[in-house]
Amino acid sequence: MALHFEKPEFAVRLARLTDKMREEKLDAVLLFAQESMYWLTGYDTFGYCFFQTLVVRADGTMALITRSADLRQAKHTSILENVHVWVDRVNADPTVDLKNLLVEMDLLGARIGVEYDTHGMTGRIAHLLDAQLTAFGQIVDASYLVSRLRLVKSPAEIFYVERAAALADDALDAAIALTKPGADEADILAAMQGAVFAGGGDYPANEFIIGSAEDALLCRYKAGRRKLGDNDQLTLEWAGAYAHYHAAMMRTIVVGEPSYRHRELYNACLETIQAIETVLKPGHVFGDVFDMHAKIMDERGLARHRLNACGYSLGARFSPSWMEHQMFHVGNPQPIEPGMSLFVHMIIMDSDTGTAMTLGQTYLTTEGEPRALSRHPLDFINA
Repeated sequence: MALHFEKPEFAVRLARLTDKMREEKLDAVLLFAQESMYWLTGYDTFGYCFFQTLVVRADGTMALITRSADLRQAKHTSILENVHVWVDRVNADPTVDLKNLLVEMDLLGARIGVEYDTHGMTGRIAHLLDAQLTAFGQIVDASYLVSRLRLVKSPAEIFYVERAAALADDALDAAIALTKPGADEADILAAMQGAVFAGGGDYPANEFIIGSAEDALLCRYKAGRRKLGDNDQLTLEWAGAYAHYHAAMMRTIVVGEPSYRHRELYNACLETIQAIETVLKPGHVFGDVFDMHAKIMDERGLARHRLNACGYSLGARFSPSWMEHQMFHVGNPQPIEPGMSLFVHMIIMDSDTGTAMTLGQTYLTTEGEPRALSRHPLDFINA
């Protein structure tokens, strides 16, 4: 089997989940998030673009229902033994097959949690599922049950996070080597992704973000490439990915002579991220991180140019996003605990002057001060 963890690791994870299920009085959960299935069993696929779910009973019994294309995938990449296939056909409703499976698992009338808030659960699936199960038992939203358990990483997971961080550094090295006047964004992007693959890494859960000139003010990937001018700005957001674990970074590289505004915004980014390091530790919550970000940015008159979040938890994720549920935004009460891998980003997009500046890296939380996982300093980068 193509397992990235030893079986005792999966046993500990299952025990943590079933303990939480009993605490919340759940007889079973239906997992639709691919990262939940991967974390719990090792199951590795992009087949979640179709209907599939992992049923987990409170006694630890598990059963996967999926398509025929993923039968061997499940057998090869996971610890799962009980795999059921629903048949592709005209007007197929796999939730009927699921209900029959739940009956076989003696769950009629049970209290069942469902992962609704995931890309593996479309609106149509939710509609069909609710139609089948509303009278079957007590259905409750358990979208964040596994997500919260995954926040604190085990030593084995941290090994993969650190490997992903090294690949992210390799990607930045590749970008810096090519960034100069006349350089093609396509070559830079290819070198960055190539560095991750050459290091044994994976496709990231979402595209690398690259943009220059006015596109440097964008925070999302878009199609289209250009060549850098003599005086330009290049915003990059990317992640090293290893065994699906991510470590993200973000930088704006100034090409040619930096403007005063570039320097001013960089200083604000650096000051803020250094201040955040003082609260990115146990005894604080995610909301404290955002509050520090907003305080410094707003005191510098940058309220209109900053974002309403400044980072998020990272881990093993699948397309379309490497972002986990827990983000640094106002009022988030999630406690910071040791063993979390957290991406902190400073993003200032000044549309008035057309100036972009970003600075971001992934940290591992400890009992004390956070540990930056990048070997690169937070220096101003000028090409």
